[in-house]
Amino acid sequence: QVQLVESGGGSVRAGDSLRLSCAASGGTFSTQAMAWFRQAPGKEREFVAAIRWSGSTTYYADSVKGRFTISRDNIKNTVDLQMNSLKPEDTAVYYCAATTVYYISILLLQRSRYDYWGQGTQVTVSS
Repeated sequence: QVQLVESGGGSVRAGDSLRLSCAASGGTFSTQAMAWFRQAPGKEREFVAAIRWSGSTTYYADSVKGRFTISRDNIKNTVDLQMNSLKPEDTAVYYCAATTVYYISILLLQRSRYDYWGQGTQVTVSS
């Protein structure tokens, strides 16, 4: 059983940066990939970024490519999301997720592939 706890959310202005962190504990040795998703009010939860637990392959949604960077620390069992040049449309609750199954790249973008979720952290970007 993997437990995930997010931190680092907050309220910022457009153009600012924030760094989210996700601490994983429990059965992390079986983790294959971790990801960040987000959910804005009235919208479905959407994929933001993912990273494989071994190696350094990363995946990004088109809407954040070039602005967000996902990284992991296998020693600390953390996954971070560095968010730069934030826009009001980035406002959402951000969730960390983990999967213990190896999926091909395209499937890592689907929220149904993830077994474990954190409680979420709010990011609010004002114009």
